[in-house]
Amino acid sequence: MTTTSKSLASTIANHLLTIQAVALRPNDPFTWTSGIRSPIYCDNRLTMGYPEIRNAIAEGFAQLVREHAPDAEVIAGTATAGIPHAAWVADKLGLPMAYVRDKAKGHGKQNQIEGSIKPGQKVVVIEDLISTGGSSIKAAEAIREVGAEPMAVMAIFSYEFDKATAGFAEANVPLYTLSNYTALIEAAVEMNVIEEKDVDMLQAWRRDPATWGV
Repeated sequence: MTTTSKSLASTIANHLLTIQAVALRPNDPFTWTSGIRSPIYCDNRLTMGYPEIRNAIAEGFAQLVREHAPDAEVIAGTATAGIPHAAWVADKLGLPMAYVRDKAKGHGKQNQIEGSIKPGQKVVVIEDLISTGGSSIKAAEAIREVGAEPMAVMAIFSYEFDKATAGFAEANVPLYTLSNYTALIEAAVEMNVIEEKDVDMLQAWRRDPATWGV
């Protein structure tokens, strides 16, 4: 996994904290649907309501595409959270846009991919959040199944779980993110969202979320 420049990673982390798209509660953890207790909750959909922030995110993605996938021919968002960001990035780059469902529809044409992705085309997948990476890798595999090439997955934020790093490596799909958990913790300390004494606890959760706090 590669994150863009440290300054942009910090800026995006600051934005996410400011609008509470990311909430940190090290002493009052959330419970995810998986049952994992977590000191962090991320809802990047909130960025849609802030034009300056969503534009900064779109420009960050466009920069990553120019640097790491300059031959991209299609920008594909993951359904549903990646769709608006993919549209904004495609607009900035003047490229076609599509989106990928988690599975094929059960009616009509039974499409998993909406929009046009042709065999041989080079595609960048836009995602809002990387946890284990499973859904993003599944989207990349769907693109491969139609004969196109997933050049990379690009996401707003990653929890930096080892499982995700291993999954993308096994799938042979490069992952690039605008910001990440490390940058977020640093920004949270600077913004007084959390205390310095909470940092070790938060880093312990990232290393082993399944058993954290048990």
